[in-house]
Amino acid sequence: MVSVKRINVLLIIWAIFWPLSLFVTFNYTYLNIQGNLIDIVLFGTFMCVVASFPLVINNAPIFFVNGISIAVFVSFGLFAEMILTQLAILFVLIRVGVGKKEYYRYPLNLLMFTVVSIVGALVYYLLGGNHESFDFTSFQDIIAIFGYAISAFLVNQLIIHITQRVFYQKKDKLFSKGFFWELQSTLIVLPVGFVLFILYDEIGRIAIFYMGIPFVMISVILRLLYSYHEVNRYLEETGEIGHQLTKRMEVNQVHDIFINKLCDLVPMDCSYIYMVVDNHLELVRFYDVTKKVIAMPERIAKDEAFSGKVWATEKPIIYNNSKEWITIKHSKIPDNMESVISLPIEYNNRIIGIVTIITKEKKAYGKVHLRILTILTNYLGVAIENAKNYEITKTNSEIDGLTKLYNYRYFNNAIEEYGSTSIGNSVYSLILLDLDHFKQVNDTYGHEAGNEILCLFADRLTEFIGDQGLVARYGGEEFVVSLPHVDLKHAFQMAEAIRVLIADTPFPVEKHILPHDNVEDVPITASIGVAAYPEHCESPIELIRHADRAMYLGAKQCGRNKVAIYQELQSI
Repeated sequence: MVSVKRINVLLIIWAIFWPLSLFVTFNYTYLNIQGNLIDIVLFGTFMCVVASFPLVINNAPIFFVNGISIAVFVSFGLFAEMILTQLAILFVLIRVGVGKKEYYRYPLNLLMFTVVSIVGALVYYLLGGNHESFDFTSFQDIIAIFGYAISAFLVNQLIIHITQRVFYQKKDKLFSKGFFWELQSTLIVLPVGFVLFILYDEIGRIAIFYMGIPFVMISVILRLLYSYHEVNRYLEETGEIGHQLTKRMEVNQVHDIFINKLCDLVPMDCSYIYMVVDNHLELVRFYDVTKKVIAMPERIAKDEAFSGKVWATEKPIIYNNSKEWITIKHSKIPDNMESVISLPIEYNNRIIGIVTIITKEKKAYGKVHLRILTILTNYLGVAIENAKNYEITKTNSEIDGLTKLYNYRYFNNAIEEYGSTSIGNSVYSLILLDLDHFKQVNDTYGHEAGNEILCLFADRLTEFIGDQGLVARYGGEEFVVSLPHVDLKHAFQMAEAIRVLIADTPFPVEKHILPHDNVEDVPITASIGVAAYPEHCESPIELIRHADRAMYLGAKQCGRNKVAIYQELQSI
């Protein structure tokens, strides 16, 4: 958003420079108005008609009157060219919907094109150009007129770049998409403009009508060409986004990829992804290009705000300015927003969510955006359902079915990931536990009782460790605890506390095979091995082997119900 200070500075410069430049050019430059008012009006009308077909790139209109301005400048002088060009500018700004909120764009553009006209004229005069006796066969005069056109183009692009950087505070590239499109259009329009000047010089005002159709047709063709180019770009990027969404991902990753790609594809200040949960919409992703945190509702009801309206009507909506959606304003919608597009996310002919995009630009979204986003939301719906299935499958493959702890596979992946990313002075400890004589427990009380004990043991161990580490069932009656950022001394103390907790508290089981129905308290002990990084190894991945050695040699073979540390066995 443009600051009030920069707008005030602009208005001061415009109020001084603009009328002064008009006064100077009117009184001290070539002027050929007398007797030519009708022709000048016709040229002005011609320029406004051509300006009715602008390209709007990055919220900046490009219109093709520079060819006509050549004929006006050489025929009637700098003052007439400035007045007609600026009338065309005012016309095109009104045409593209620049309203009160962006009123500063009117003096800004008038000031910009005043500078462009003056610089172009100075180059024309420096190259030996004149108005009274232009010779079409003179190399000098041809060079002068093309110098005028080229310098006007280059200065215009430079001023646009500086304005974006300084006034709008945007990181704009000099050789942007707008630069190349205006360059192409200039190369097409300038020769036609030169022909217009020649014909006007030869046959008079009728040339304006003769050349009107070619100019309008060129403008229309360039707009269609730009639209075709944009549609192709949208389709290519849509295909790429669709391809990325087909990858195996979790739901959060799907949301992130969709939003990140979308902000490069369409005009956007804020975007929202809501998912249908029971009888409301729940916000799962919010993106703000300013990176400012805005208090957002976690959920909205049907027919509430834009997303709620789309959910209720089951139809997408497009608004081109804030006046169109004033009746559904919501307290959480950021200020100064104008254009809105909101679409349902569908899967199997049912709405599972809503995507809503809003921007400060007026008339930012059209039928092309609706079609592209419809394709993308269809991709998104399928990707979300696939991600949900992937998460279920992944969870099932990583969770032990009996104890609901993480399994061997997940634990190995977790410790390998930590080992590959841990750097510096980080510490890591590991505790490996094996329940003593557990086969005898199964033989005495039955396998159902054994399973019950394993589940109770898993619950106790998880509760004891809490958020200090990761608990997993390593296999059979073996359990493992990984403790990132826990040193050896602390890990040994925790292992001893676990051993005491197990030994001193019997496990009550109901599903035993003994000849009575009473709950049976089963005493259990555990042999425990402890290893730590970096004391015992060069990588945390080696800890499993060292803790296993400590458990069997230092605890199992030394009488069980013990805690052993790996370094004490290094001499064995």
